[in-house]
Amino acid sequence: MPFGGPHGIDPFILAPAARLTDPHDVLRNLALVLCVAAVTTVLSRRLHLPGVFGYLLAGMIVGPHTAIPLLAEARTVEALAEVGVVLLMYALGLEFRLGHLIRLGASAGVAAASETGLMFGLGYATGRILGWSPAECLFTGGIVAISSTTIIARTFADQGVRGPLRETVFGLLIVEDVIAILLIASLSTVAGGSTGNGSILLTGVRLVTFLITLIAVGRWVLPRLFRMILRLGSTETTVVAAVGVSFAAALLALNAGYSVALGAFISGSLVAEGGEGEAIRDRIEPIRDLFVALFFVSVGMLIDPAAVVTEWRAIVALTVVVVAGKTVAVSFASFLSGRPLRRAIETGVSMAQIGEFSVIIAGVGVAGGARASFYPVAVTVSAITTLLTPLLIRRAASIAGWVDGRLPRRLQMLVTLYGSWFDALARGVATDRASVRRATLLLLADVALLAGLAVAAAAEMGRSALWLQRSLGWSTTASYAAVVVAALAAAVPLVAGLVRMTHFLATRLARRSLPLPTRGLDRAEAPRAAFAAVLQYAMLLASVIPVVLVLQPVVPGKPLTLVVMGLTVGGAIATWRSATTLYGHARAGAEVIVMTLLQHDRVRGTDAELGDTMDTVAKLLPGLGNPGPVRLEEGDYAVGRSLAELRLRGSTGATILAITRGDTEHGSQVEPSGAVRLRAGDIVALAGAADAVLTATEILRTGAPPAEPATPV
Repeated sequence: MPFGGPHGIDPFILAPAARLTDPHDVLRNLALVLCVAAVTTVLSRRLHLPGVFGYLLAGMIVGPHTAIPLLAEARTVEALAEVGVVLLMYALGLEFRLGHLIRLGASAGVAAASETGLMFGLGYATGRILGWSPAECLFTGGIVAISSTTIIARTFADQGVRGPLRETVFGLLIVEDVIAILLIASLSTVAGGSTGNGSILLTGVRLVTFLITLIAVGRWVLPRLFRMILRLGSTETTVVAAVGVSFAAALLALNAGYSVALGAFISGSLVAEGGEGEAIRDRIEPIRDLFVALFFVSVGMLIDPAAVVTEWRAIVALTVVVVAGKTVAVSFASFLSGRPLRRAIETGVSMAQIGEFSVIIAGVGVAGGARASFYPVAVTVSAITTLLTPLLIRRAASIAGWVDGRLPRRLQMLVTLYGSWFDALARGVATDRASVRRATLLLLADVALLAGLAVAAAAEMGRSALWLQRSLGWSTTASYAAVVVAALAAAVPLVAGLVRMTHFLATRLARRSLPLPTRGLDRAEAPRAAFAAVLQYAMLLASVIPVVLVLQPVVPGKPLTLVVMGLTVGGAIATWRSATTLYGHARAGAEVIVMTLLQHDRVRGTDAELGDTMDTVAKLLPGLGNPGPVRLEEGDYAVGRSLAELRLRGSTGATILAITRGDTEHGSQVEPSGAVRLRAGDIVALAGAADAVLTATEILRTGAPPAEPATPV
């Protein structure tokens, strides 16, 4: 299978393709699988179900676990399915230029590392609740941590999802795939009964070396090669060359010990550097769709109905953990890394499934001695979440709006402006690179030392307590308490350093986004303090997660739970205080905006002068995003509609600071309620990130957001 099986698999790669010797067997299996898939997919479409459901059902029908006398040869189907994985990832890579991916790398890396860490811990805790062994709990954490690039890519293609959401999701997925390779390496050492630190480090070095070599050579060769091929004007030659390159890159990755998906994706990104990615993608799309269908059929062949009945509790628990946990963890990490709340939630909803890597991890666990039911449980959870993915992605925008509408107003203001502060941070001038770099290195050192201290204390606690008993004659309880106190005392300076360094970094970055005034009143003090507080919380969370992960196998769950709860409560209190202060600042700013707009109306200024006036207000009131005025006219979509009907904040991420109108009966309003109906002549003052304000303006005018630009190729 493209997932590999529970016995005799190489833990670093997708299962190798079967050796095909009889072409008539291939023909028989293709005819059987495609005919059954055609029937089930038509039935699925008629019932308004996702097409993937039909493929999974076809797999169950032709698979070995049902009594229906239509049995396909598993190894033939898995070989053909792996072709689908290669072509899908290659076509996906054609949509993402390498330089664009590198620009996404920093924020995507932090967000992916944080959310996979949170999911790993949640999976481990779920395994403990289910009564599984510590080793099985580790594998459970790995199973729920990694989303499926293949499933998301297919669903996005079916639903036409493009633009910023697509870029954000696939930026995270690429980092997740790299994390998955390292995770499989570390869990393989657990299955083998060794500590594996050297093996894990060696795997990381080999992975980096392979990627650098592949990118360096491919970036020089592939764009030139395909520009030359496309000049020939032959569709046939282009298709043969494109498919050949994708298979060659996948084979290189396979021989190096990595997934074929990684090699195919990188090669597609390198080909896109020549600027012809879209033309090549259009030519290979029909072939890709055929083999991707076989991929999902092969997943269905792994589903064992008997195992589903036996292990239904574990399947239900892990499905809930994946869907709810992934949605929350990815949304939270994406927001903290600078994504607008709406896009962060849509990203989380889109990634609420598991796939190929998760089933490989389950296979490694079974090969290492975990219970045999581990594998069918992972496959079934993957199949269920695969079916839910199209439905969740279709409802992602409404889910984001629902969440935003239920946030307290203070938090709504904070999440609205947070994205604009991140935009300003990216544009800010870095005058303190040396101090930031030094503080970052010290922060990483504190994290490493804290993790090492905690592991050493946990590993040596019994021996140290025994020594105290024999040397000083203390009781068992007193000896263990003394060891714990000593470990905590040694950890105090490290924790203090962690807090100090995160505060220093957060403050410096907040000042880069909202600079201190050279003289006079500091009008950006409140938003800068709020930005620094959220940044520090994000850094503390990203620092503590690795320590918690390292400690899970050696420390009881309650202390770790208390640490996470303490960090969560502390962060919530700090965020609420900052949001309260910011809310007052924003209201005061909105009142200034109202007075400015009323003065503009009294002198009957033009719309161009109105824009200049708002630019001046933005300079006087830093930290309120990119305030933009919209004067409504007869015929605009928003005229006659209430703010509750428009739901601008939930659908765009922008907020309405104030509304001004010339009459005295209804007057101007600061932070208007949802019941207010807009009228022609009203001036609506918007705030938020630049793209959010632009989208909100277009909705007020026409009722539809502007068309999202396609991902550059």
